[in-house]
Amino acid sequence: MLRTITIGSSVFIQGTFLKDFGDGQIAIKVFEGTYVGRPVTPFKAREAAEA
Repeated sequence: MLRTITIGSSVFIQGTFLKDFGDGQIAIKVFEGTYVGRPVTPFKAREAAEA
């Protein structure tokens, strides 16, 4: 499953989910590298108001 994490305030990385840590961070794999960071929460856009 693809997941997106944030590292710092403006770096986002998307890759295959590997592991969930107890402190709220997750690990993902991108090609040969493994990255750990905070998962990005899903965003649901508001529905457009009808005119």
